Amino acid sequence: MAAYEKRRAAAAPVPAAGSGLAEPGRAAPGGGGLAEGSAAEFLLRAGVTAMVREALLKVLEARPAEPVSFLAEYFERLVLAEAAAEPPGPPQRLARALWYVCLAHHSHRTAFDSNTGAAYEVLGCGGRRRAPGVDGRLYSELLRRICQRGAAPAEAAAELLRRVRCRDHEAVPFDVFRYGVLTCCVLLEFAAKADALFAVLGAGDSADTRLCQAVLRALEDALGAGHGSRPGRYLEAGSRLGPDRLALAMDQALQERKLSSSMSREEFLRKATALFIAKVKPVE
Repeated sequence: MAAYEKRRAAAAPVPAAGSGLAEPGRAAPGGGGLAEGSAAEFLLRAGVTAMVREALLKVLEARPAEPVSFLAEYFERLVLAEAAAEPPGPPQRLARALWYVCLAHHSHRTAFDSNTGAAYEVLGCGGRRRAPGVDGRLYSELLRRICQRGAAPAEAAAELLRRVRCRDHEAVPFDVFRYGVLTCCVLLEFAAKADALFAVLGAGDSADTRLCQAVLRALEDALGAGHGSRPGRYLEAGSRLGPDRLALAMDQALQERKLSSSMSREEFLRKATALFIAKVKPVE
């Protein structure tokens, strides 16, 4: 926190003449600005101005869906960090790193990369290391915690972690770290979209198997059209599964003259996420 205090002190603005905010130790011109000068002096001396400015910059950078809740959590984390007398251990560093990677949606690439870099620095700040990078054990644990934040099936999350994990003793470079974090975030969103898609197919927790299989085949075709190793591209490919294409697949399925059973929501999500996992490039 000493580094933060230095940055905060350096960032404290010097009020311009005539701005109504007197410099510390000086009264405002005209004799009537004593109260204003005292308020400005207090805010500057306490570092509140720089702190609020930094918080607002974080909001603009992350562009969260709920800015007020974001600010509340930001200041809560800041207070907890300042209250810690000892250097944070692995659990605290993992919690802070998880908070960083969840600040901005992965589609906001600049903000996401910045926050992922901050998480990487947090996890790599403790202990001695033979090679630069984050400890493989902390990296794998962070990915596991990310996957727990969504509705992705446990089997899909476990298989994804097997593909992107590193050995516990390895030093994970930043490009691998970012790839693993991004892939987990995309899995959660993919699972959420698949769940919303299932809600269209039937009522409650089951739907016609013919419809589900037709949609899964169309989804597989859409994912097959995605090229490259960037996980977000497969999410974009799935998003191109438009209503016309879905309606055609569902109509063809319903025209089949045979009895059909029902498919549960869990089974549909498991099969849908398995299509995404199959596209994920393993970490070598």
